[in-house]
Amino acid sequence: MTLAVLAEELTAMAAADHEMAVTGAAHSDDPAEQLAWRRLTARHGDRLNEIMDEVGWPTADLVGEDAARAAWLIAQHADRQLDVQRRALRLLEEAVGAGAAESRDLAFLRDRTLVNEGREQVYGTQIAGVRGDGSPIPWPCAEPERVDELRAGVGIEPFAEYVARYS
Repeated sequence: MTLAVLAEELTAMAAADHEMAVTGAAHSDDPAEQLAWRRLTARHGDRLNEIMDEVGWPTADLVGEDAARAAWLIAQHADRQLDVQRRALRLLEEAVGAGAAESRDLAFLRDRTLVNEGREQVYGTQIAGVRGDGSPIPWPCAEPERVDELRAGVGIEPFAEYVARYS
């Protein structure tokens, strides 16, 4: 498979993911919609695992910005495939260390993986739910007093600005 074809495949997968997410299937009360979301993310997680076998982490230098962002999104949504998510995290960490990927993306994937492991997140990127007044409830953070400092270190806006988008 050429890298151009791989890039097209990744962006198509992200588009399908986005389309289903905006319809609300990911958080639907309808079991059929939930099942469709789970099947889609599982299929995409399986394919991302194959892609990582073939090329390692699909960096922007390798597949282009859009496809690299798509790979990150697919890894983020591989919530029921922790082996895939952990592998993506390791490979993305190596890519960031080599200057081939963004530390911001790594921070989001690290938090997502930690939350899926039942652990406290680092950067406060994962929201557990929404209060009755519409304000977001973050998953617990390991060092809540340092969240804004840690976020700034990877190029993420302060927590208050981030959650204001959810209100």
